[in-house]
Amino acid sequence: MVLAQELSADLLLIDERKARKTALQLGLPVTGIIGVLLEAKKAGLISAIKPILDQMEAVVAFRLKRSLYNAAVRAAGE
Repeated sequence: MVLAQELSADLLLIDERKARKTALQLGLPVTGIIGVLLEAKKAGLISAIKPILDQMEAVVAFRLKRSLYNAAVRAAGE
C-alpha cells in the first residue's frame, strides 16, 4: 500500500478484506481477482470466468463466498 501511494498507482490489486478496507480508507483505488477476470472477459482475453474461479478454488484453495462467486458469474453473463 505504501508503494501504491508513493507511485500514485492507478489501481491496487488486493483481495484480503481487511487490507482492502485499509486501502480504501487511504483513498487508494482497489480491485480484486474477480475484477481482473471480469475486465479480461470484457476485453476478450478470456471466454469465461467460471472455469477459472472453479480451478482457483480447487487447485490453490482460493476462498470465495458463494454469494460473491454467484454475483461474479452473473456479472460475466455466465
